[in-house]
Amino acid sequence: MLSKILMASAKNSSSKALVSNTHWWYIIPGFLLIGLFSVIYYNYSSQFSFSKIVNGFTSEFFVFLIIGVFAQLVDGTLGMGYGATSTSFLLSFGVPPAISSTAVHVSEMFTTGASAISHHKFGNINRKLAKMLIIPGVIGSIIGAYLLSDVIDGNAIKPYIAIYMIILAIVIIVKAVRKKRPKKPTKQLGLLAIFGGFMDSVGGGGWGPIVTSTLIGRGRDPRYTIGSVNAAEFAISFASGITFLLFQGIHGWQVIAGLILGGVIAAPLGAYFINKIPRKPAMVAVGLMIIFLSLRTLVKWF
Repeated sequence: MLSKILMASAKNSSSKALVSNTHWWYIIPGFLLIGLFSVIYYNYSSQFSFSKIVNGFTSEFFVFLIIGVFAQLVDGTLGMGYGATSTSFLLSFGVPPAISSTAVHVSEMFTTGASAISHHKFGNINRKLAKMLIIPGVIGSIIGAYLLSDVIDGNAIKPYIAIYMIILAIVIIVKAVRKKRPKKPTKQLGLLAIFGGFMDSVGGGGWGPIVTSTLIGRGRDPRYTIGSVNAAEFAISFASGITFLLFQGIHGWQVIAGLILGGVIAAPLGAYFINKIPRKPAMVAVGLMIIFLSLRTLVKWF
């Protein structure tokens, strides 16, 4: 009798702990996003008058919304490609690199928050892996965002970012066609996260292609790797987005708003389709598309 009581008590405690942990996946993103709204409203409320908002809903806004939907579907299903896809499109539309990277990372505060909640709901997250990626990834992203905002001339590095995007696309394609390898121990995970966060901020994308593709290439389960890297990306995007806002400010809010709205709409769909879309053909198609857009940017530049 006593053993049954103890087992029931342990089960009840475990259930309470699970409920408590589940709540944090909603509370933390919600709290941070409310704080972000407050800071933006306090510092930039003059830019968001009713007339300016109404006049801002142009055809370009809906183009940015469609880009946000497509980029988030790519990222949610493949675990990579939001930054690379959206940055490639924005650069090809003539958006400057600093504004493009700011827009991508501020929008990712919302899209990755929605994506993390969606992946948690569908049970796609390895919490240990996500926690190991967060702190070093945040450090790398802050350094990269500061350099791009206050040190590096964004227009001068535009062709180099396009070349970087082509390299990322090739990485995606190679990872798609390479045969699955047996699982290997993940070494130097912190350095991988720092590098991924840094390149993501400077180049406007790369967290997924660098981190997700490396971990899957070492034999990790795609479902839990994608879910965990997406969950960690919320912290990385939040850190870099705040850094961009502090040093760069808000310019071109239509780009940010379009990416946010499109990404939030598509986030649950991406988490749902993670195991329903053929992974390899989709990765190859996305890689080829990024190469095409980046070459288009290079041709315009020269």
